[in-house]
Amino acid sequence: MNVSINNHKFKVKTIFLHNHTQKGMMGKTFNDEFNGMLFLMSEGDHCFWMKDCIINLDIIFINDNKITKIHHDCPPCNGDDCPNYCGEADVILEVKGGTCKKLDIREDDEVSF
Repeated sequence: MNVSINNHKFKVKTIFLHNHTQKGMMGKTFNDEFNGMLFLMSEGDHCFWMKDCIINLDIIFINDNKITKIHHDCPPCNGDDCPNYCGEADVILEVKGGTCKKLDIREDDEVSF
């Protein structure tokens, strides 16, 4: 699946099962097959963490095809006391840390799928 923000395209791996959402990017990095991970969620507030991730991530919260919140360059966490990154969304997109600032992706930008 592809996601587009401001004419920037991301090839994403789509996650919609609860147990896969909990694992997310744990122990993974992006490659030629995908440069984003897209989480399909129920509407409302959600929190993500960086437990056992190996790269920094930008976490983009999207509601009704509009970015509602961006957490920039979130660092990996190896303990059980990891910070939470929260926002209101029905879809969350994770991309490599620093991508949003580099591509000038901001809150209120439109997202197409």
